[in-house]
Amino acid sequence: MPPRLGALLAIVFWGVSFVATKSVLSELSPIALIFARAGLGTLLLASILALQRRPLLPPSDAWRSLFVMGFVGVAFHQVLQAYALTVTTAVKTGWLIGLTPVWSALFAAWRLKERFGLWKIVGLAGGFAGAMLVVTGGRFESGVLSLPSTRGDLLILASTLNWAFYSVLGHPVLKRLGPTLATAGSMAAGWLLLLPLFLYGASWNEFARLSSWGWTALLFLGLACSGLGYWFWYGALERIEASRVASFLYLEPLVTLAAAAALLGEPIRAATVIGGLLLLGSVVLVQKAPSAAAR
Repeated sequence: MPPRLGALLAIVFWGVSFVATKSVLSELSPIALIFARAGLGTLLLASILALQRRPLLPPSDAWRSLFVMGFVGVAFHQVLQAYALTVTTAVKTGWLIGLTPVWSALFAAWRLKERFGLWKIVGLAGGFAGAMLVVTGGRFESGVLSLPSTRGDLLILASTLNWAFYSVLGHPVLKRLGPTLATAGSMAAGWLLLLPLFLYGASWNEFARLSSWGWTALLFLGLACSGLGYWFWYGALERIEASRVASFLYLEPLVTLAAAAALLGEPIRAATVIGGLLLLGSVVLVQKAPSAAAR
């Protein structure tokens, strides 16, 4: 598969994933959903490794790093987003996820000791302004920022920080083991970390009440989003420049917006669209701004 097509498919999967998650959460608890999703993703990636006749177990000296990645990028990250979606909308989630490249720029500046130029600062300020428009819907009167809606939005914002950290954290392991083995290992680790919570809550009882639509959405989340999505994305990173792959991230909020309106009937306010466009424009500005001289 051409790498750009793979990256585009991953973005489509991830954009729709917020809508699918919102739907399944009406029938399953966040722990049951994320545990099943991680298990399905692990099974698919293990099957791909087997078809490629590659070892299923990573080297033992990589296990510690994979368990850290599994906690940060699978268990904690997906549970955080699942709980957030119980108190916010898929449309807001899709727009706010667009902040992830902004945090990535901040982490890069921290690690590389780079100064921010004027356009990067303008871009970051515009991104926060856009996020505030999305959160409030343009209504800044008293009560707009009250719980529970804002709590979900803040959890999504926290997940964008967490994902940027995970991307920095996982880069050396991905480079060493390759995308398929590293992703399979970290996802399996995340699944194992979720196992005690799954058993403690006797969450297996919840699957008996899952509807046919719920099963369809769950299979999509596990196989397409957690399995194929990661595989396509990191496969693209192996073959073309990372900056070119990252540009596809700007399409994710648009996919979520369209899917939420079509499948969930979520309303789209003008302020939400304006805030989202401002957010995405700011992210593009941060990514395209000239780099300042290193300290």
